[in-house]
Amino acid sequence: MMKRFVLFIFIALFGLSAQAFTLVDSKGKTHSLAQYKGKWVLVNFWATWCPPCLEEIPDLVALHENKKNNLVVLGVAMDYRDGKMVKEFSDQMMVSYPIILGDQKMAAQVGAIPGLPTTYLYNPQGKVVAYNVGALTRAAVEKYIHGKK
Repeated sequence: MMKRFVLFIFIALFGLSAQAFTLVDSKGKTHSLAQYKGKWVLVNFWATWCPPCLEEIPDLVALHENKKNNLVVLGVAMDYRDGKMVKEFSDQMMVSYPIILGDQKMAAQVGAIPGLPTTYLYNPQGKVVAYNVGALTRAAVEKYIHGKK
């Protein structure tokens, strides 16, 4: 019973921190949560120096490109020195989803980033339904969004 209460408090507090966001990618295109209403939105905070971040890139590309998932991936690069280097790096990794050059102020629109990678998943109604610190897999995301638990 106590565990459920603590989980409820966590969800209630976490739900309060979930916000709409507006992010501008490295190509100058604006991405807002509102424009993706009706789609799943996965916001992934990562860094070029982070091994687990790099491991999940191929799965994130596959998720973004699989139109059956009704999912959009937004990658937010954190802790970088040069935006041009991030762009070149993402091109080399054949990242097909938008890359946003992030900072702490911009990231606060989405939520807390206690470590990298950190991922937020929004449902088609625009509500945060999952949060993950650490690497994730394509299979785990697809299982979640398709309701196969």
